[in-house]
Amino acid sequence: MSTNPSVPSVTADYAQRVADDLSANRGEQERVRSELDRLRDELVRLEESEQVLTKMQDVLGGAPKPTAKQAKSRRAAAVPAARHSNAKTAAGKSGAVGGRQAVKKPAAAKRPGEATWLELTTAYLGGQGEPKSAAEISDALTEAHPERTVQVPVVRNALEQGVAQGLLERTKQGRSVFYSPVPAAPTPSDS
Repeated sequence: MSTNPSVPSVTADYAQRVADDLSANRGEQERVRSELDRLRDELVRLEESEQVLTKMQDVLGGAPKPTAKQAKSRRAAAVPAARHSNAKTAAGKSGAVGGRQAVKKPAAAKRPGEATWLELTTAYLGGQGEPKSAAEISDALTEAHPERTVQVPVVRNALEQGVAQGLLERTKQGRSVFYSPVPAAPTPSDS
């Protein structure tokens, strides 16, 4: 009887390759998550700039109405590509696996005279006695404003904008994120 000494060696080689591939995969996942976070932050900054520019445009008398082709192009550009289905990554940002699911309504632009998402979210939170998650706020805004298309990522961006502007506070409880209004600073009494 002869034993084949190469079998354990081949198995060890494959085990090492699998371990190396797994390590590389995890490293790549972390790189992509980091890039995704950077892109989310950039998107929030761009949306804030858009709001400022839109308000400036309104103050300056607005711009000419876009042609039908320009309007269609803008709508197409505004519709995001399908989100990834990695529930773990989505849960990391939203605090719940279903946190990125949007209400199934067609997207609609803000009409003149409508409150911004930041205004709606801060007003809602101002009337609450306890911190709320982005999903809870989205649900409440869906009920309160059935004519508006409420999407959790849009509400979350508005909430993060409120945090950046010092209007709202973000607190974490485990993996969940909750938002509440910044408490008003005590004013000195006139006595």
